[in-house]
Amino acid sequence: MTSILLAALVSATPHPYNAHDQVTLARIGAPTVSPDGKQVVYTLRTTDLEADRGRFHLWSVPVAGGTPKQLTRGKESTHQPVWAPDGSAIYFLTNRSGSSQVWRLPAAGGEAEQVTRLELDVSAFALSPDGKQLAVALEVFPSCPNIACTVQRLEARKKEQHTGQIYDQLFVRHWDTWKDGRRSHVFVLPVAGGPARDLMVGMDADSPTKPFGGAGDFTFTPDGGSIIFTARVEGRAEAWSTNLDLWQVRVTGGKPVRLTEARKGSDSNPVFSPDGKTLAYLSMPRAGFEADRHSIVLRDMASGQERTLADGWDRSADSLAFSPDGKTIYATAYNLGQHSLFALDVQSGEVRTLVEQGTVGGVAVAEGGALVYVHDTLKAPGDLWRIAPTAGAKPTQLTAVNAEALASIRFGDYEQFSFKGAGGATVYGYVVKPVGFRQGRRYPLAFLIHGGPQGSFGNHFHYRWNPQTYAGQGFVAVMIDFHGSVGYGQAFTDAITGDWGGKPLEDLQLGLKAALERYPFIDGNRACALGASYGGYMINWIAGNWPDGFNCLVNHDGILNERMAWFDTEELWFPEWEHGGTPWESDGYTKHNPIDHVGKWKTPMLVIHGGRDYRVVDTQGLGTFTALQRKGIPSRLLYFPDENHWVLKPSNSVLWHETVNDWIKRWTR
Repeated sequence: MTSILLAALVSATPHPYNAHDQVTLARIGAPTVSPDGKQVVYTLRTTDLEADRGRFHLWSVPVAGGTPKQLTRGKESTHQPVWAPDGSAIYFLTNRSGSSQVWRLPAAGGEAEQVTRLELDVSAFALSPDGKQLAVALEVFPSCPNIACTVQRLEARKKEQHTGQIYDQLFVRHWDTWKDGRRSHVFVLPVAGGPARDLMVGMDADSPTKPFGGAGDFTFTPDGGSIIFTARVEGRAEAWSTNLDLWQVRVTGGKPVRLTEARKGSDSNPVFSPDGKTLAYLSMPRAGFEADRHSIVLRDMASGQERTLADGWDRSADSLAFSPDGKTIYATAYNLGQHSLFALDVQSGEVRTLVEQGTVGGVAVAEGGALVYVHDTLKAPGDLWRIAPTAGAKPTQLTAVNAEALASIRFGDYEQFSFKGAGGATVYGYVVKPVGFRQGRRYPLAFLIHGGPQGSFGNHFHYRWNPQTYAGQGFVAVMIDFHGSVGYGQAFTDAITGDWGGKPLEDLQLGLKAALERYPFIDGNRACALGASYGGYMINWIAGNWPDGFNCLVNHDGILNERMAWFDTEELWFPEWEHGGTPWESDGYTKHNPIDHVGKWKTPMLVIHGGRDYRVVDTQGLGTFTALQRKGIPSRLLYFPDENHWVLKPSNSVLWHETVNDWIKRWTR
């Protein structure tokens, strides 16, 4: 029996949630609703264990409810579905022709046909309101006047014998990729065929933005005559600037106009009102701060006048969508350990909560006004739901993409709790009970510490750090949203700046104390702390400043030396904001630096790092392991040469969980 068949047989047997489930559950993507409001199309990711990768295909389901239907098949994935304005077809990206191009599938059924045949891969696209033009993102050399020039340069590079690359400014590498001089530019071409025109010709900038930008970074104006795009044009200061701006350019070409020049923070997510008169976008006011509050700005396109919507609402929106009549904006935001859906009145700024509990993402608005979105919780992976935007409306589930798998999986129950943290502030956390929990028994603890540090471990079904993987192993999982976390007001988020090892550590200590007092089934004498990124930094900080707190530690991609981390990383704006300047200007890098406390380390530690992590480079993890070994502290290193700041390959994820769980069990038996 092959390992795949064996794994499938095991998965069908009733069992606690495990790492195999983690990598094989289907993952649903953001929905897009047909122009008549009757159908919704979405992507569904399934896992090909033999190929060690996920595969994405398009599915549809009626907005009113019904049986989902698979629209695309095959080994090649399909991404980013976009409806034709008349509802006659669905456009999407796929590399089934050998490169990533735009294809079109008739909505009534039939075979998909290729729309673009460009010499370069299309990474994102948008369709004009009349359906006659495409905006596509292509990687080109900024100095090239056309696509052919970029193709010729790439071919010439292949023939060169040397492998050296010369750089005159940062970025040299970003996230997990070495830069080669190309930029992502927005081009426009006719859907019916014809040459593609670079609308950013000569701009040394990316749209979509790197490394996580997408199709939401650019959009046609309602008349189809212009493109609004997001880009950072900062020259040699790019690596230490957060100044993303919105730009407007005619589809016929010309010099792009910067719309948000007066705003020095990050401006993004352009969305037009249905009547085309108003542009809504997200704006962070403070330059250099990537975790500032996202305000919602409304721009009158005729006059250029702007106003901030609901300025007193102390939440940071991360997505926007207009109602069909343009009177309401729907936004999602972190909210007290949830990721909620809100409705904001465009005139008054009044805010209503439509979906409070769990995690809401990918909101699409149907023509009739209904909202379709992805929803998940700590016990339920994502599915599509529908809700009317009226007070007291109840949501309706549209899909059950993992129904068969979930029938055999058992999860641990969870609840949220709060306590008095640093400075007497109210701090929130979650506890997840072990699968098969029995009253009167005591269980070892997996104490999870989130990254960011401006992040959250909330009511969300996470596919990398899921507390149910520990509950399935018989552990209690506890997560604390310490000072610096998002969803509790901007002042709470700001509190971590310049205080990485202060209030957050105090919150973690007080949170553990509160959990042990409130939940007698937690065995505090059998406890392991785990964290990644900032959470990994905190593991190193705990090792030297809370050395008797835990039986073992797990450090994934964590910082050992804050001072050296500035020199190693790529996005310099982050440490410069958090620590008050460069290392030669500020002592913030030494105030809470784990490397200065290595002499007090004594707790066994598992160290994990990715070789393609350029945010926190692998020498930080190797240095941590070296120090542990030299001090004779029980330690282990798990190194992934092919992973970045995250572990993404299914087989690597399984090895990650197996190694981590074995480590916890070894020290908490």
